[in-house]
Amino acid sequence: MKQINTKSEEPCITENSSSSSISVKSTPEIEKKFVHSVYDAIAPHFSSTRFAKWPKVAEFLSSLSPGSLILDAGCGNGKYLGFNQDCFFIGCDISPSLIKICLDRGHEVLVADAVNLPYRTGFGDAAISIAVLHHLSTESRRRKAIEELVRVVKKGGLVLITVWAVEQEDSSLLNKWTPLADKYVEEWQGSGSPRAARLTSSPSLESIPEIEESSLGGGNVSEVLGDLREEENGKNQQEYFVPWHLPYHRAEVSGASAHALATGLATKDDIKGAVVYNRYYHVFSEGELESLTNGISNARVVDQFFDKSNWCIILERTL
Repeated sequence: MKQINTKSEEPCITENSSSSSISVKSTPEIEKKFVHSVYDAIAPHFSSTRFAKWPKVAEFLSSLSPGSLILDAGCGNGKYLGFNQDCFFIGCDISPSLIKICLDRGHEVLVADAVNLPYRTGFGDAAISIAVLHHLSTESRRRKAIEELVRVVKKGGLVLITVWAVEQEDSSLLNKWTPLADKYVEEWQGSGSPRAARLTSSPSLESIPEIEESSLGGGNVSEVLGDLREEENGKNQQEYFVPWHLPYHRAEVSGASAHALATGLATKDDIKGAVVYNRYYHVFSEGELESLTNGISNARVVDQFFDKSNWCIILERTL
């Protein structure tokens, strides 16, 4: 299996000595259970559904100069790795199961956390983060992930970020998602949040609290939903559990599903013949992605747009 060389002569990999707080780098239990564990369990099925390239991402990658070194942070099954054959690609993802799929396809990848990228500062010409930030459960972690993407590219390097939007083009999808209750809005929002002032008169949610495993009902999704379910899906709702239906025959690929069912992390839907996992999402409102870049002194926004129910932004590193 191919892996990135970590010897000193390789400029890409290094220990990240960022001074960011431990709390930002420490993964909340809700991400461990409803993002990391889920994607490890559904990886083969998820990968089989992920092959089409988003036109805007393809356009961005095609626009880069020949010889560019590009990082795909949160690369999933690696569908964008090697897209532009005139460029060099490396990737990382938090899911070992997805990284194994990439390795089996011959890609240069490793397991890494989006808020603590193990790459040398200024090593790349560009970076992409496609449908990743919405799985981070606090505003500070989402901002840190953006700072990391900017850090690892050179001066003049570009970063493309896409996230799911509150404004879904197919509004019927919202009926399939489980909204998380606003009873914890004060804890989620936090007094230090830059969005707190403009949200004080709104019931909208800011982020999931970094709570202990015990308060998640030991990982039992029905208990979590019992505590967090909203009676109504308000227009400012941003926190959801989004289901993934893993067909029974696919679930047999991994023992993870049997464990998830035994512990209550997943449920069975006999009508659809599937094991149902819930994935945590923070869907972004208009302008929110750009607002996270405020205070990042070494980057500027060069483009932002809405594309297929996603908010997208392109940043340039300026220092």
